[in-house]
Order: sequence, then C-alpha cells, then structure tokens
Amino acid sequence: MPAPKKTARRSLLVASAVLSSLALAAPAAVAAPKPSGSPSASPSATPPASMSTVGGARLGRPGTQVNLASGVPVLPKDVSARSWIVADAETGDVLAAHNAHWRLAPASTLKMLFADTLLPKFPRTGKHKVAPSDLAGIGAGSSMVGIKEEETYTVHDLWLGVFLRSGNDAVHVLSAMNKGVENTVREMNEHAEELQALDTHVVSPDGYDAEGQVSSAYDLTLIARSGMQKKDFREYAATVSAKFPGETKKGKKGKSVRESFEIQNTNRLLAGDSDVPVYQGIAGVKNGNTTNAGATFTGVAERNGKVLLVTVMNPEKSGHNEVYKETARLFDWGFKAAGKVQPVGELVPPRSAAGARPGANPSGEAGGAGSGSGTSTGTGGKPVAGAPAAGGSSGVGAALGITGGVLVLLAAGAFLVNRRWPLPDLVRRRTRP
Repeated sequence: MPAPKKTARRSLLVASAVLSSLALAAPAAVAAPKPSGSPSASPSATPPASMSTVGGARLGRPGTQVNLASGVPVLPKDVSARSWIVADAETGDVLAAHNAHWRLAPASTLKMLFADTLLPKFPRTGKHKVAPSDLAGIGAGSSMVGIKEEETYTVHDLWLGVFLRSGNDAVHVLSAMNKGVENTVREMNEHAEELQALDTHVVSPDGYDAEGQVSSAYDLTLIARSGMQKKDFREYAATVSAKFPGETKKGKKGKSVRESFEIQNTNRLLAGDSDVPVYQGIAGVKNGNTTNAGATFTGVAERNGKVLLVTVMNPEKSGHNEVYKETARLFDWGFKAAGKVQPVGELVPPRSAAGARPGANPSGEAGGAGSGSGTSTGTGGKPVAGAPAAGGSSGVGAALGITGGVLVLLAAGAFLVNRRWPLPDLVRRRTRP
C-alpha cells in the first residue's frame, strides 16, 4: 500500500479512536450500558442490533466485518463462534471481526484482567500462608490448582496456579492478599474502564458465572494486549508446565517434607492435545469454559515478524476443543491476510495515554509496594518449553516484540507507539509437532 494511503487510513482510525475517547465524557450508559439480569443464563442467539462503537463504527455492527478485496484470502467458513476478533497486536488494527462488542459471559478469560490488575502489586518472591478464609466463596465445580489451607506459597506459585490451571483457589488467595474479593472486583472494574474495555463488568474475579458478569471479544483482546506488555504476564502465559508445591508431610525419619506435583497449561494451542497440535508461534494467553459462557479463548501468536491476537467466544459447533480449532483457523487467516486487508477498526489505547509521563516505569514486572526497589525480576523458574527449538538452536536472533507500552496522544491527534515488547523466546521458537 502506498505510504500516503496508509497514512490517510491510519488517520481515519486515529480520529475514530479519539472520538471514542471523547465519548467517555458522556454518561457511561451511552457508551456501554451496565448489564441487567443474567448475562447468558438463557443466551440469545442473536446479537444486539446496536453495540458499542469503541474502536470504530463497524465494530458496533452485528455480523461479520471484513474488507475483502483482490488478494485478500477468504475467511474460513467453519467458524461457528458467536463472537470473534482478529487483530494486529502491534498496530492495533482489527483485521476482521464478528459481533466484536457482543456482551457475553467471559468465563476464565476474565482472569487476564485479574492478572493485569494485580500482577504489579506483589513481588513474585513474596510468601503467603493460606488461611481458611482465603478459600471461602469459591464456586462449586471451579477449576482448582490444589492450594491447601495452612500451607505457604510464593506469589510466583500462585500466579502459576492462575495461568496454568486456571485455579480459582489461587485467584481467591491473591484476592485475599489484595484486601479481599470485593476490593479486587472494584479495582478490576476500574482497570477495565481505564483500558476502555467498556463492555466488561466484573462480579467475580475468577470469571465464575455470576449475575451481570460480561465482557466481549473486543474487550478481552484489549485486556490481553495490555497484559502482554508486562514481562511477568508474558512469562506466565507462555509457561507450558511447572512444578507446584503440594502438602507438607512427615517423612520416614519424622522430618517434614513438602511435596510437589507437575501442572500443565490448559491452553491447548500451547500444550497440545490429542486432536489439537501445538500452534506454531503461540505464546499464550488464556482459555475459559463455564455453563453460561461456553468455551472462550484469547490467544497471541507470532509468525514471520507479525504478532496477532485472536479472541473466540462460545462456538456453537459442538466438539472437543472446538474453540482452539476455530482460533487456529482465524490465526491462519490473519497471518495470510496481514498487510493485504484494510482494517475494520482498531484497538484503542488506555484512557490515560494522553497523560503518560516520559520516563515512567512501564515494565509491568511484579514489584509491589513492599518490594523495596519497586521491581523484582524474581528467582522463579523460567517457562518450560514443550518442544525443542527448531534445529536445536539456542538462539534465533533478537526477541520479537508486541507494541504497547506508553501510547502518547499528540497534539496533532496521532498516537505514537514508542515501545516493543518481546515475546518469550522459548515459545516463539516452537514449531508445530
């Protein structure tokens, strides 16, 4: 595409984002009405005729939005999800979408917002002894990592439990450390508003089905993009397997011994399954499944220097691992279409982008107020690659990045992206088995 046309096209998208930001000054009900009633206890098969237009007017329309033209591959026909989106993680361009702002139950994909909100608060080397009250209120049938009362865990352990096993028990312990579930929910809702994820309303921090709890494919993609700008978030989302502390028991000689067991990431595009191969270039991020939400998934993957985000919500086609199969098809399309297709909208920056301070620490690494220096690289284990690097090489050049970081709203009305974020090297070198 010639440079002048590219600039003009980006200017239109920027203008849309600026208008969306200005719309925030209007009452919240105009941009994204608060949910009423159960979000999906009896889910409608029909999206609303009018939805949020954050990111562009076309994203507020029901149905599939894509600019097909000569040289642009046709979208896969076997995608049954009620809502999905394919976006360029670096530029923020939305390449295609289907009911992008349809407010649906998010399931455990909401844990991305939980992590993006709380990760910077606690040093990963910090320790916490679990009290019985920490595990109160966990929903029946919740996914659990296996946390035990009166045992001590590091913050690093707890985040492994959240990201790999989608452990609601780990979420509740971290929430207890954060002054409780109610406070955590409040902070998550505030952070969603800051990200302009205005379709999102949090009731339960773990994504467990709750009255009025909703998000959208657009919002989950915004949240994932924000999370992936944080080093610790990237590491945890890319970890395939890890050792997790078990119970402390008396050994043969009467000495207390802390056992451990292996946990594996439930993201099937990352860990693989009998009918789902590891997706080439996958680097996270989060899956979910509940009665109200069905299956949900947001993934990030890199191929040939391009980083894409795909979110899929509630495939209507039945079948084991269908959400991953549909995500893989959309990734395949996105990598073929990138650079050829005109976007239909964009992922907007956070509300505070205009007030970003030069020199502010944007690393997002776990530090917490009590860590002394304010940052901590930690001493926890590195991500465990489930497949060797291609050709057995130990290094494949500089780490590729996701643009994010500080997005500055200039007086001229343009956004300056001034930072690239490296994907975990072990994961990005993985090839399809």
